[in-house]
Amino acid sequence: MSIMSIVVVIFLLAGLFFSTVGVIGILRFPDFYSRLHAAGKSDSLAAVLVLLGVALYNLQEYNLDNLLVSIKIMLIAVFIYVASPTATHAITKAALVIGVTPWTKGKGSK
Repeated sequence: MSIMSIVVVIFLLAGLFFSTVGVIGILRFPDFYSRLHAAGKSDSLAAVLVLLGVALYNLQEYNLDNLLVSIKIMLIAVFIYVASPTATHAITKAALVIGVTPWTKGKGSK
């Protein structure tokens, strides 16, 4: 197993870890805003790590075609890294405008 393969596996496992943390956050947090925060932060990081792993895996056999595909994958990762927090912010603001109330410690806790 080459060094590049080990790095690819590390990126993929890190992406899997952050995706799992996001799912646990969605299940454990008490309200819409907290759940959206967990989903938005962890999923964008997980997607970028997985795409970085895929781009590096694609570069194991180095030629111009693989380089172009890896560049396109990294552009997709940059788009996700910009678009995901923007979409999360828009959804949060829309929920606040329509009146979804945030959870407070005294309300709804056991």
